[in-house]
Amino acid sequence: MDTSKGKTSLMKDLSIDNITQNAILVNSLSGNPRLTFLFERLTTHLHAFAQETRLSTEEWSAGLKFLEEVGQKCKEREEFILLSDSLGLSLLVDLINHPKPANATELSLRGPAHTHDGPLMEHGGGISHDTRGEPLLVLCSVKDSAGKPIERVAIDIWEADAAGNYDVFYPDREGPEGRCTMYSGADGSFWFKGIAPVNYPMPPDGPVHKMLEMLHRQPWRPAHVHFVFEKEGYDELTTAIYLRGDPFETSDPVFGVQESLLTEYEQADDATAKRYDVKPGTKVMKYDFVLASDKEVADVRHKRAEQALADLGHKTKWLDGLPVPDVD
Repeated sequence: MDTSKGKTSLMKDLSIDNITQNAILVNSLSGNPRLTFLFERLTTHLHAFAQETRLSTEEWSAGLKFLEEVGQKCKEREEFILLSDSLGLSLLVDLINHPKPANATELSLRGPAHTHDGPLMEHGGGISHDTRGEPLLVLCSVKDSAGKPIERVAIDIWEADAAGNYDVFYPDREGPEGRCTMYSGADGSFWFKGIAPVNYPMPPDGPVHKMLEMLHRQPWRPAHVHFVFEKEGYDELTTAIYLRGDPFETSDPVFGVQESLLTEYEQADDATAKRYDVKPGTKVMKYDFVLASDKEVADVRHKRAEQALADLGHKTKWLDGLPVPDVD
């Protein structure tokens, strides 16, 4: 078979024994080492899955139909993100790309409800106008791995409403609700008012929910508040704070909960209530975030990447910051 990139042997007499190698070969002509590596490993594992499970034609067809339905649902929301989340793939990719030193805050999932239109807000602003929710005061700080406060960290914050729905799930959404952006202060602190988060089920009207039902998996996410931290020189942190004791704390369908991300409510005493302009007894959520530097994360990421390729029998070279087998 002649191509503009090179030549391969004519593919014929394909069998169960040689189809995988032929598929790998025909996908290796791009001249892009990273793309070739990705498709070599993808083809290897896809074909191995079919071989090992003795995948039936009916199961193959059902799988394609399922992916078609997921794609159709994406006209309404990010159903493919839900699928990736519920298979543990999203967390795995995040852990590969953003490995954290031991003292840094662990990551959690961004999920399908993140937007880029949260209004810029001063400390103490209210992110929710949902009067059904229980008032919540959130007091936080952000430091580096040496314990030094970090000023002017851009922080993206969002949460669901009292019914467990994010603003983007409403077809008549007119603007952002339950979300904001703000910057940390000179002492690394930031604070805002919201509503006590509630647990909620993953959207029940889509193929991912049906998949969970088939697998006898519960669809409820534990109560949480989302955060993204960005500042030059530091690895971006996407995470969430969860409530200890939530009934779904240990069965999150998207694998987002980490022990270190669990917290418990405090109650605002008179001094706190006066200082932050809330009623005494208001629920208070506190958390101290720790950001890792770009270098700290890159060092760990590179070391693990080189070990992963070594496990495949390869030395590593780097292409645009990504690992590829060194076959020269």
